[in-house]
Amino acid sequence: MANTKKFPKNRVVVKKSQNNETDGAYFLKIVLYLILGSMWLRVNIGESGIYPLPVGLLVGLIFASHEHFQLDRKIEYVVILIAAFIGFWLPIGINIIL
Repeated sequence: MANTKKFPKNRVVVKKSQNNETDGAYFLKIVLYLILGSMWLRVNIGESGIYPLPVGLLVGLIFASHEHFQLDRKIEYVVILIAAFIGFWLPIGINIIL
């Protein structure tokens, strides 16, 4: 018989990902999403009430959806959403009194 090599039938081929993002850049991006997601625009119109608008949430979702590295998009969405809920109760953002 000739010199033949036998390979198992169920071989797993591992492909390397194209993610060249460093840990520091990822951490900075998560902190940016935390700050951005917590920004609210609160409009106070006399005695009719305060109307909160989640501007940071909308801008953060736009940034996360158009990002180059889209491997951790779900995690970024969760970070932005949790920051928006926390920012709703904290006095973070811009207050406009009309």
